[in-house]
Amino acid sequence: MKVSIITCCWNSEPFIEQCIASVQAQQGVDIEHVFVDGGSTDGTLARIQSLPGNATGQVRWVTDVRGGISNAMNVGAQLATGELIAHLHGDDYYLGTDAVLRAVQMMTVGGARWAYGRIASDLDGRLVSDTWAMPAYSASRLLRGNFIGHPAVFLNRQLFLDSGGFDTSLKYAMDYDLWLRLAKMVDPLYLGFEVAAFRRHAGSLSTAQADKAFAEDHAVRLRHVGANPLSRLFHELVYRRRLRRRAAMRG
Repeated sequence: MKVSIITCCWNSEPFIEQCIASVQAQQGVDIEHVFVDGGSTDGTLARIQSLPGNATGQVRWVTDVRGGISNAMNVGAQLATGELIAHLHGDDYYLGTDAVLRAVQMMTVGGARWAYGRIASDLDGRLVSDTWAMPAYSASRLLRGNFIGHPAVFLNRQLFLDSGGFDTSLKYAMDYDLWLRLAKMVDPLYLGFEVAAFRRHAGSLSTAQADKAFAEDHAVRLRHVGANPLSRLFHELVYRRRLRRRAAMRG
């Protein structure tokens, strides 16, 4: 089974080498690495173009893709030829040499069309494992809060296309919106192991604009709650409580 790893990047030279190395290190599975570049002006594109996989078709790339990260991820899925796709941004990376293989094997045995694992955090080069107790999956639990990290998700490509892909009107919570739509189609498989590292740094969108991301996350949740006034009130109260908690943590 071929897996297409889609990497969206833009001036990612400080980090993309580690991302690429982590994909190339994966063993026991057929992988193509698809790069969607936003028009980098540093050494990102030159590094991608120099990869030996360009000659064998294992590396594919397109540049000057505009329209935001949601559109870039959709473009990558359209270019992909693998049965499974995964989105690993240019500043993130896989852990170990068998993360993708283990995911493929577990999905095959379980007959799953999408799956998610755990992610670790890279804090200025220091890898910190996630010790949070992952809740048992249910669609209702996912609606209460997003516990699925996009670098650890694997999707059947056709399922992704059938879902409509990422909503290009969203800037921060496009992944959460997709998980909720997919959840209405079919349940995911929980992989149970750390798949990838998510790099947290000042330049990342989710870090630099955390408050806007938090607000959009709530808006997406209300979109999926529907018109039930009690459900909407419940989620509004939860959101306000979380806002107060965030304010208290900031002092």
